[in-house]
Amino acid sequence: MRNFTEITFLTLVGLSDHPLTMNAFFVLFLLIYLMTVITNLLIFFLVLTDYHLHNPMYFFLANLAFLDMSYSSVTAPRMFFDLVTKSQSISIPACIAQVFFYLFYVQSEIFLLSAMSYDRYIAICHPLHYELMMSWRVCARMASLVWVAGCSISLVHTLFLLRLSFCRTSSINNFFCDLPHLYEITCADPFINMVVIFLVGASLGLGIVLMTFLPYVYILRTILRIRSKTGKRKAFSTCTSHLTVVSIFYGSILFIYFVPSSSNMVNLNKLFSVISALINPLLNPLIYSLRNKDLMEALIRYFYHLKLIRASF
Repeated sequence: MRNFTEITFLTLVGLSDHPLTMNAFFVLFLLIYLMTVITNLLIFFLVLTDYHLHNPMYFFLANLAFLDMSYSSVTAPRMFFDLVTKSQSISIPACIAQVFFYLFYVQSEIFLLSAMSYDRYIAICHPLHYELMMSWRVCARMASLVWVAGCSISLVHTLFLLRLSFCRTSSINNFFCDLPHLYEITCADPFINMVVIFLVGASLGLGIVLMTFLPYVYILRTILRIRSKTGKRKAFSTCTSHLTVVSIFYGSILFIYFVPSSSNMVNLNKLFSVISALINPLLNPLIYSLRNKDLMEALIRYFYHLKLIRASF
């Protein structure tokens, strides 16, 4: 027989309780979120409409832009609502829904980054077979697998989360709901849930990490054999962009989910949560677009075409 009362609402403590700091965070993160949506939407639109970008590399980049917009939108609007209303209260079903969609987009991005690594490997190491090995049918199947795998893993974690009940302190010391924070406040034993996280991370996660980074061993070896300085520079530029995105993304995810939490690391955990949920989705389009000549040329063509249309009126 239970001797506790289950709660139905949780409190998101947020990043700070100081009014001036909260106002500063609101302005700063609103600007970051708007830039994230605009830049990712622009990349998605350019890849969709410009036939010069209709190839596997930009197809996956458009998927990445959509993912970044989506998982940033899972956390940011809720944070803005809490900063404006000062309520900070969220129902448990809404919290679990936020966990599902956040994990869905994050897991999908993990698989997508692996697919992008494979695409670069084929393009640089097997250029003569690129069109055959990376046909549109292959790309569509890989993208479908990315979304299905992300949804499946997120669903597993969410279903195991439903077995928990919450009766202790109702405060989550962050600005959005995530698995580690919910495990800290549950009155049930989260041991099975923790085992699931480590099993998925150690088995499937390790395989995906190897599939993401191992191709670059062969890519770097191939690049060093290229005699043309221009070709070598272009290949290095593309690979550096992707490796930068992957390193930042994996670094924040590993800290959040696999570094043991403690009272001394609360602020550091919040910092990495901000990087994962808000900064990464903005860095990805900036890193790719600023270092990508084709995207910049597509943007110039779009504005030039827009000027011609206006001039005709």
